[in-house]
Order: sequence, then structure tokens, then C-alpha cells
Amino acid sequence: MKPRLLAFGAMVLSGASLLGAGASNGPRSVTVTAGPSKTPWGAQDLQGVWSGLESIGVPFDRDPALGTRNLLTEEEFQARQKALRVGASGENIETTNFGRGGAEAEVLRNESRQASLVVDPPDGRRPPRTAESDARQPTFGSFSAGPFNSVNDLGVLDRCVAFAPVSAASPFNTLQIVQAPGYVALRSEVIHETRIVPLDGRSHVSPRLKMYGGDSRGRWEGRTLVVTTTNFNGLTSLQGNAGDRPTERLTVVERFTLVDSNTLLYEATFDDPETWTRPWTVRFPRKRDASGAVYEYACHEGNYGVANILSGARATE
Repeated sequence: MKPRLLAFGAMVLSGASLLGAGASNGPRSVTVTAGPSKTPWGAQDLQGVWSGLESIGVPFDRDPALGTRNLLTEEEFQARQKALRVGASGENIETTNFGRGGAEAEVLRNESRQASLVVDPPDGRRPPRTAESDARQPTFGSFSAGPFNSVNDLGVLDRCVAFAPVSAASPFNTLQIVQAPGYVALRSEVIHETRIVPLDGRSHVSPRLKMYGGDSRGRWEGRTLVVTTTNFNGLTSLQGNAGDRPTERLTVVERFTLVDSNTLLYEATFDDPETWTRPWTVRFPRKRDASGAVYEYACHEGNYGVANILSGARATE
């Protein structure tokens, strides 16, 4: 297992004030204090490595008891921290392979009082699923009960094929941005995926072409980079092997805004009429990683999980 997979079901937002956590969850209200940093060709300079490791622990969906309040009290925050520590304890077998102080050290990076990643709808919860979505075959993966008859019963992340429709939408996933005239490259650490995004106004590729990471096109709206991605193949789930699995009709619109020299505000709106009854949006900040490094996520190397799960299933039979 890889060091950050424990965070699938619990993701944190750092810097809640950037998100209007104590007030509105709907329309963006962002105060930008970043200087006029420009590339040599005049574009807003977003380049660098942007970490969300301070943001492990906030769920996608808000506790219904909080209603439209998206900011935890100190007491609520400490209760969440306590629960996260229990989940990351040494008694959890999935934490034993973690380095850098273990999974508990990862959890304790959480400094946010944000109650949910979802900021729209205002209740901070993903909208209801459609009847078509409920009728689809459920997603399986290494954290499910199986059955495990072949590699096809394992998730695409288990098999080191892909992580999610847009990997940047997971706060624990380190993001690197590289710019060139007319293009932006978005590189995610897990699973070493890089999207090359044209900015010249060209159309998307033919709808007959479907991909794990879709087909991305970008544009500038003032100082915000807006990236629209379509042409998904419907084989990836929102959180690696967990969460909802959208269909080929999914469209994701991402926004990248440099709030200050060390903070990048990230937003993503998911729209799939065959999965959810309305679009929904997540929003969270990323912090500049001074190391400027994204290390290789060598997923296939030493991936004994697939062989062990299948052989264990055969032994059980």
C-alpha cells in the first residue's frame, strides 16, 4: 500500500478563511493579495509544487447536524482530531507501512476547521444520486469484501492504472504546475499522472475518444486558470478505489487562483447527469512546497497487493 491511501475517505481543508468557511459556501469571494507575478510571455505564473498534506482529515460531505455552517468550533475540531488519531493508530494494519512518522503524523498536519470539502450545495453534501447511478454495479477494490476472481475485480488504483478523473481534486495529492507558451502541465504525484492542457481555444478531441483522465482544455479568466475536462471513460472513482464512480458524461471544471505567493486556491465542479441530480463543487487551498520536488510514485514496483489478494481468495476457496 502507498503512504497516502489511508486518506481516501477523510480529506482536510487547510486555511478555512480562504473559503468563506464561516459564511457563504456558494459563489466565490476570494481576496487576492499575490503580486503581479508573470511568466516571460505574460501569463499569470502559477508554477511550482503545491502541497495539500496539511489538509488530511476533512470529509467530502459535511455532518448534517452542522447544516450550512462550514466552520468547526474548537471542540468539534478536537473531536475530529481524536477520531482521526484512532483511525491512524498502530492497531490499524494499513498504517504499519507508513514512513515519515506514521499515519498519525500525517493526520496531525490538519490545522483546518473546515467541515467539508464540498462547498456547493450550501449544506456541504454531494447531491442525491440518480436512479441510474444506484442501479449500476458497485465499485470494488482492495478495501471491499470482493469477490476477487481476477484483476478485473480490483480497482484501477490497486492495479496502478489511474487514480481518479482529476487527481488534483484530492487534497492529499501533491500537484506540480509547469507552464509554457500556450500550455499548462498539471502533474499529480498519485499516480504520476500529467495532463498537458492547451490554452489556445482548440476544441476537445472527438467524443469517441475516452480516457481515464479525460481531455482537458484551459483558458484564463483574469488571473484564474480555468480547466474544463471531458471525454472520461467512466472507469475511475472519485477517490481512488472509493467513492462514487461517474460515467462517461462527466464534465469537470477546475479553477486555479494564486491567492498569495504561497497559496493556490483550488476549486472543482463535477457535473454528471447520470450520477448526481445536480452539479457540485469542492474548494480548498494548496500551499507552496519549498522543496519544489515531486517524488516518483512507483506504483507497479513492489505491488504485491494484487497477487496476494487473488492468491488469498483462492486459498479461502
